[in-house]
Amino acid sequence: MTDKGRPIEMLLVEDNEADIRLTQIALQQAKLENRLHVVRDGEQALAFLRREGEFKDAVRPDLILLDLNLPRVNGSEVLKEIRGDSNLENLPVVILTTSEAEKDIFESYELHANCYITKPVDLRKFMGVVEMIEDFWKRVSSQPPKE
Repeated sequence: MTDKGRPIEMLLVEDNEADIRLTQIALQQAKLENRLHVVRDGEQALAFLRREGEFKDAVRPDLILLDLNLPRVNGSEVLKEIRGDSNLENLPVVILTTSEAEKDIFESYELHANCYITKPVDLRKFMGVVEMIEDFWKRVSSQPPKE
């Protein structure tokens, strides 16, 4: 079980600067202590998770917020790599994307995403969704112990 008293380590995989900033603001305003790490494409996400190159000292995230529409390696491929790696396969992954396409939703769950959320266009709703995600993963869900 995750230590509920320590900050939640979150990895945001997002290339849209406005969405990154909104997520940062929402998490800063949240009632829970968190640490947000940001990478801007799928290649960086995999390097961060595998602690390669510039990310050799990266922390193991408690939660990954993954956009699907990413440069270099798309979100579906990142999810496929995570679920295919015995060192990463148990990490919770929330798809947080603009896509409402049924094929994207189906594929994400087929690849064992823990949750699929379409980003609200409305600023307040978007910030509320981010706060709810953090609250659920920190207060409600139980996670395996950190390595």
